[in-house]
Amino acid sequence: MKAKLIIVFCGLIFGSSVAQQAVVRGIITNNNQVPIQNATVISGSNGTTSNANGFYSLQVQSNKDIQVIFQHIGYQNSIVKLQLEPGETYELNPVINESEQQIAEVIVQANKQRVIKGMTALTPETIRSISGANAGVENLLISLPGVNSNNELSTQYAVRGGNYDENLVYVNEIEVYRPQLIRSGQQEGLSFLNPDMIQQVQFSAGGFEASYGDKLSSVLDITYKSFSENQTLLSLSRLGGNLSWYLGNEKWSVITGLRYRDNGLLVDQKETETNFNPSFTDLQTFITYAHSDQLFFNVLGAFSANTYRYEPLVRQTNFGTIEEPKALVVYYDGNEKDKYIAFTGALKTTWIPNNNNSFRLILSNYQTVETEHFDILAQYRLGDQNTSIGGDDLGEVTFTEGVGSQLTHGRNNYGAQIIDGKLRGKHIKGNHQLDWGIGYKREHIDDRLVE
Repeated sequence: MKAKLIIVFCGLIFGSSVAQQAVVRGIITNNNQVPIQNATVISGSNGTTSNANGFYSLQVQSNKDIQVIFQHIGYQNSIVKLQLEPGETYELNPVINESEQQIAEVIVQANKQRVIKGMTALTPETIRSISGANAGVENLLISLPGVNSNNELSTQYAVRGGNYDENLVYVNEIEVYRPQLIRSGQQEGLSFLNPDMIQQVQFSAGGFEASYGDKLSSVLDITYKSFSENQTLLSLSRLGGNLSWYLGNEKWSVITGLRYRDNGLLVDQKETETNFNPSFTDLQTFITYAHSDQLFFNVLGAFSANTYRYEPLVRQTNFGTIEEPKALVVYYDGNEKDKYIAFTGALKTTWIPNNNNSFRLILSNYQTVETEHFDILAQYRLGDQNTSIGGDDLGEVTFTEGVGSQLTHGRNNYGAQIIDGKLRGKHIKGNHQLDWGIGYKREHIDDRLVE
């Protein structure tokens, strides 16, 4: 059992701009919201290209009228006029097409929303439309510089050489946790983040503000929708389905998402013949209530269950040379059953007594129960292969040089509960802003490995 008190005090922030450069970044798409790869982005003597997911980042001159030109073979040039302040990061997501040239003028005013320095803004529309074995936020993150994943079926990611546990994830300032997993880095299935419920995404691979926390690698800041018109969304595929519905009015809103996924089709082709049935279920609800113009409430609830049923049958691995082909054949008996269940509940209260002060109280509870139970007996044969073309036993082991067996047994159980409470405030006086916060976190972990 571990309890710790965290007190974070951020000093005065003075507005001063000394940098002579600004940054323009975003995602380039066509009329069908498909990201465009290898598009050229030019401003003056500076230039860059977009990556596989259409993302680009370009330094430009500030305090003067500039032109940003987007070019790609098969598309008309798109020219955007900008005027940015020193040190500013501006999000620009152009849509280019084949039929006409786009010329637009964008003047950044002081009352416009600015992108936080060090944070990359991602559009929810691109996240929902991008293809991949695991469609979602993480599928787009791994295309950014410094971000990688060891498995296309996994929603875990590592940043700048860090491990999978060094990434902060927030939903409307509520810190959320991924399944811990007894074997870290092997998670498949659904991400905690439901793309149908996302309104805004910001990501930093380092250099983020101290108010986010003290982990080393990255921060993913998600904003869920607070209100949308009453509607129901349904999408189905051979891998599963998503059902989302929105209810509410100007005072309150409820957004609920139900997801189911089965990766059986994706893992069907491999050297080991097996009965493998991975299934994932996720239910989330985000409630917003405006008691008055000064008092607001947010409630986040989430439940997820990942289930793996694995029964290996036989595996044959061929190696050696053309003159002396060899084969290793393994026969299995037994199975493995893994289950990961997680629950998240959180309440956020926001009080804004006046234009100069605001207070936010955030309470959350995360619980997970994870089990890995397996008994698998493996018996193997190592020998020469039959290379006679036309024979009934072509490719099979005809002469055995070695035999053996192995029994693996495991009863691994993991349970964790994390209780978190934070009180944060903001005070504005003139050109100065003071951010402060105090927090308490209690972690209880019970980990038992028997193998």
